[in-house]
Amino acid sequence: MNKETFLQPAAAAAAELDDAQAFLQEHAGTFSLHSGESVLDHARGTVRIIETLNVDRPTLIASVIFNAIAYIKEPGALLETRFGLEITQLALDACKLVRLGVSRGQIAPAATPQRASRDLAATRHAQIEMVRKMVLAFSQDVRVVLIRLASRLQTLRYYATVQPQPALEMAREILELDAPLANRLGIWQLKWELEDLAFRFEDPLTYKHIARLLDEKRIERNADITQGIAQLERELSKADIQAEVTGRPKHIYSIWRKMRSKQLDFSELYDVRALRVIVNDIKECYSVLGIVHNFWQPIPKEFDDYIARPKPNGYKSLHTVVLDASGRALEIQIRTHEMHRFAEYGIAAHWRYKETGENYHGHAPAQSRYDEKLAWLRQLLAWKDDITHRNADLDSLADQEPWQQLKQAALDDHIYVLTPQAHVVALPQGASAVDFAYYLHTELGHRCRGARVDGAMVPLNTPLQNGQTVEIITVKQGGPSRDWLNSQLAYLSSARAKQKVRAWFNAIDLQQAIASGRALVEKTLQREGKTSINLDDLAAKIGLKSAEELFLAMGKEELSPRSIEQALAGPDTEHSTTSTPLATRKSSDLSVLQGASSGVLVVGVSALMTQFARCCRPAPPDAITGFVTRARGISIHRAQ
Repeated sequence: MNKETFLQPAAAAAAELDDAQAFLQEHAGTFSLHSGESVLDHARGTVRIIETLNVDRPTLIASVIFNAIAYIKEPGALLETRFGLEITQLALDACKLVRLGVSRGQIAPAATPQRASRDLAATRHAQIEMVRKMVLAFSQDVRVVLIRLASRLQTLRYYATVQPQPALEMAREILELDAPLANRLGIWQLKWELEDLAFRFEDPLTYKHIARLLDEKRIERNADITQGIAQLERELSKADIQAEVTGRPKHIYSIWRKMRSKQLDFSELYDVRALRVIVNDIKECYSVLGIVHNFWQPIPKEFDDYIARPKPNGYKSLHTVVLDASGRALEIQIRTHEMHRFAEYGIAAHWRYKETGENYHGHAPAQSRYDEKLAWLRQLLAWKDDITHRNADLDSLADQEPWQQLKQAALDDHIYVLTPQAHVVALPQGASAVDFAYYLHTELGHRCRGARVDGAMVPLNTPLQNGQTVEIITVKQGGPSRDWLNSQLAYLSSARAKQKVRAWFNAIDLQQAIASGRALVEKTLQREGKTSINLDDLAAKIGLKSAEELFLAMGKEELSPRSIEQALAGPDTEHSTTSTPLATRKSSDLSVLQGASSGVLVVGVSALMTQFARCCRPAPPDAITGFVTRARGISIHRAQ
């Protein structure tokens, strides 16, 4: 099968693809993305990229219609009626995953620039880890990830043609998340372009410097490669080996990484001049290797046998570096046609053979879905190690056997949902919208009264699922319901959220106990004719630290009025009274107590009606004065 046939999209999908494009035109034809690219242009570019991967028909259709979902109020039912369940689910998941990104977390100001740098790095690492987990949540279908990668690449291609540049954060995200994922899936065709374009925007000066170095020696380098191709083809012809020998392009980001990792100058790199040899079978690979090493001088330390020991993503080839007659290094890759297809298209290359029944890469044509899922999970787990290798906690995970890693992934007891701004939130399995609200902010949880999940209103105790977008509806003021603590009603699964709800009601119960105790103390003092006593002194006589502790103990029935009566009957009680006139007494000394009729006790008179004046609205700890009125007792005013 030649390359052109491999890239040919299925003709049967043409009519459905036209229908999908018409659907997109109908629902999103006038809209543009935040980049400035029109939705229609982005969809066309994404489809062109997806077609090169030879994906199946549902993926091709989903790569178009997912662009319309953000502009449809209730897309699920509409899409399923028109395109079927499989395509609808792919499109919905792709929409969520494409929106997913690393947000710029708000970090509290640090004491030093060094501390600020550490805080930013830690926050960014946590965000990357959260996004990785979100991708793992979509691991049931690799096609969703392919759509994300194609969409990301199309966005970079668009930015490469316009003046406004993408945000630095986006370029870094692609280098740290998407390009390593494409590499782990073996999709070299996407990997190198994602890396080069993102690197161009992330570090434009270094990119231009390496590009200039490549351009300065381009003519000389092309002449060396042309000569090398001719010499090798001649030697292979003598051995009666049919092979395709081509020059292999080198990419700027891979050159920069090698210069940095090996501390080499550009002139010291071996693989700026590179050839690729493609043969029919593995036996011929090793025959070609022998011819190459006999014709040119090999550099032993630069030989790698990825056929005997494939890379974790399944990549297979022979790599060697030789010195030509002029002493210049020449890198040569040797592989079969099947190995080359996998190197170019990775996991996406499998669909062609799965659908046609041909043998692929030495394996049976129709693997079970279970085996495919395990292979997919292995690549995701390896990708996780790529992007989080600086986390010491992952070192032990990398040492585990693959089956242990798979078991750990399968036992993940969290779900990952999105805010309307596409930030990722990790919650326990079975979590509800109330858990989600409390995760974001305590006050948001307290005032939560409803929720929209993927745009539809749902009961607050509805269990959330991976990838759903959750929006909380609140009231201006309010608190939680005690029903939320009832485990049978399933409003809360998070221990953190439950603790916040309990704290709310504990605070309410505390205030109610204090108010009730305050009323009991007031009533007892009125009955005993001791309303002028200093309440802190009274509390001390009973063995408490403050008047508030006295109120609380009375409200919780830990003390009885009899305890106050006994304390008042003590020998030192009279010394604690004061003869300050009513007109200048502080409201704290007069015990402005919540729970009595007005909250004020008048010295020497029990059960006297009082009321606060509306003109000045006195409140603790204002100095107050009283005026005798007709029919309304004493009116309490501010002293000034």
